[in-house]
Amino acid sequence: MRQFIALLGVCLLPLGLSAAVAVQRSASRGPAPAPMANDWPMVGYDVSRSNSSPAPTGITAQNVGSLERQQVAIDGIVDASAIYLDSVQVGGAAHDVAFVTTSFGKTLAIDADTGAILWTHVPAGFESWTGTRQITNSSPVADPGREFIYAASPGGQIEKLAVADGRAVWSTAITKLPAREKMDSPLGFFRGRVIAVTAGYIGDAPPYQGHVSILDAASGRLLQTWNSLCSDRHELLDPATCPATRSAIWGRTGAVIDPATGEIFVATGNGPWDGKTSWADATLQLDPNAEAIIGNYTPSNNEELNARDADVGSTSPVLLGGGYVAQGGKDGTIRLLSTQMMKGADPHRGGELQIVPTPSGGRLLTSPAVLKTGGATWMFAADGGGTAAWTFANGQLQQAWKNTSPGTSPVVAGGLLFVYDPAGSLRVYEPQTGRQVAALECGRGHWNSPIVADGRIILPEGSANPGRGGASTATSAVLNIWRAPRK
Repeated sequence: MRQFIALLGVCLLPLGLSAAVAVQRSASRGPAPAPMANDWPMVGYDVSRSNSSPAPTGITAQNVGSLERQQVAIDGIVDASAIYLDSVQVGGAAHDVAFVTTSFGKTLAIDADTGAILWTHVPAGFESWTGTRQITNSSPVADPGREFIYAASPGGQIEKLAVADGRAVWSTAITKLPAREKMDSPLGFFRGRVIAVTAGYIGDAPPYQGHVSILDAASGRLLQTWNSLCSDRHELLDPATCPATRSAIWGRTGAVIDPATGEIFVATGNGPWDGKTSWADATLQLDPNAEAIIGNYTPSNNEELNARDADVGSTSPVLLGGGYVAQGGKDGTIRLLSTQMMKGADPHRGGELQIVPTPSGGRLLTSPAVLKTGGATWMFAADGGGTAAWTFANGQLQQAWKNTSPGTSPVVAGGLLFVYDPAGSLRVYEPQTGRQVAALECGRGHWNSPIVADGRIILPEGSANPGRGGASTATSAVLNIWRAPRK
C-alpha cells in the first residue's frame, strides 16, 4: 500500500540572519513540494487547502461500505481534524501515525494500524485550561522533512514537536492575551516557515484582534505578524493598545497559500473596516512575508453584515485557480472574486463576479473542497442543511448537484467525496453525480472533518463547544479509524 517517493528536503535558515532577511529569503524559494504520496500533512491536505488528495487510497465505491471501524479512546476532545504521516520513526520503529490536538492542548501520536497511543505531549499550562472555556480547535501541521510536527495550545503557544517521541524543540507565543485571542484554525507550513492565525472566543469579548504570524521553523523565532486591525503596526500587539477590536481570523482552514507565489489569503470576521488600517469582514491577500496587503475585498454592505453578525470570515478563502477566489459567509452566500478585481492596497468594496447561495442558504462555517480532474474544476461545500457541488469554468460557478444532508468540511480522496454529518454519519459520494455510495456510522460532533489516506479514513468525533459561551468539560472522546478488512 505504501508508495515511497524521494524525500523532499527543506533548507532551514541560518539563525544569524535578521528577521526581515530571513523572511525574504524564505519567501524567494520556488513552489512548495507536493505532499508525499500517502501522507495527509495538514488540514486541507496542501498549502492551498484544497481538501483534495490526488493519491490513490485503496478505498473505492465498491469496498467503502465494508471498511472495519475502530474506535480509539483518546484523552480529550478533538474538535478539529487529524493529520497523518506514513511510515515514520517513532520510538525507534516505523509506524503509520495520526496526530491530533485536543481542545485543552494535548497533542497525541496514534498508531493508525493498532490504535495504540504512541506518545502524548502535554503543554505547560494544561492544568489551568482544563475544564475552562479557554480551548483550541486547531490542528497540527507536519514538517516536510517528516521528523517534526507543529502544534498549538490554548495558551497561545506554537510548539515544535519531534515525531519520534513528542519532545518539544521550541515553544513560541503568537499572542499576548491568550484568554481573549483564540487558537482556532489549523497551522500551516510553507517554505521553512510555520503560519498561524488568531481568532476570538464566542461572545466576542474584547479586546482581541486577528493576527497572521510567521515563525521560522528551525528556530521558532517570530519573524513577522500582520494585524487585521491596527494593520500599520508590524508587531505582535498587546490587544489593549489597539483602539479597534474583533476581526478574528477563524475559518476552518485558516491561512490559505498560493503554492506558486507564496501569497497568503485570509478572511476576517466582524469588526471595524475603514480600508486603511482596519480590515474586518474582508477577504485579504497578503504578500508572502505577511508585511503588506496586495489585494482586498469587502462586501458593499459591510456595515450591515457586521451589525447582524453575518461576516464573511466564517470560512476561509477558496483558491479555484486562474486568479479566482470563492468566499463564503454567514449570510448564506458564496461570492466569486478575482484577484485582479482585488488587486492593490486601496480598498475594494463590492465587485463580485457572481454570488451563489450556500447548499441550504444557511451560514457557511466550513471549508469547501476543490477537485481538478480531467481538465475540469469542481467545488464542493456543506453547511448545516445540505451538501452541494459546482463546476467552475469561464469565470462562472454552475451548480451540478445538491442534497439536504448537512456536513462539515468535505474532502475528496481516491475519487470519492467524504462529508461528515455531525449528527453521526460519514457520508461517501460520487463527486460528479452526488450519488451516495455509503454512510458509515459514527458519533456526533461539531467541526470535526475526516482525512482519507493510505487505506484509512480517520475522523475525530465530539464537540468542545456544546453551548454558546461555554466549553465542554469532557476529557475523553473517540477517534474513528476505518480500514479495509484484515486478511
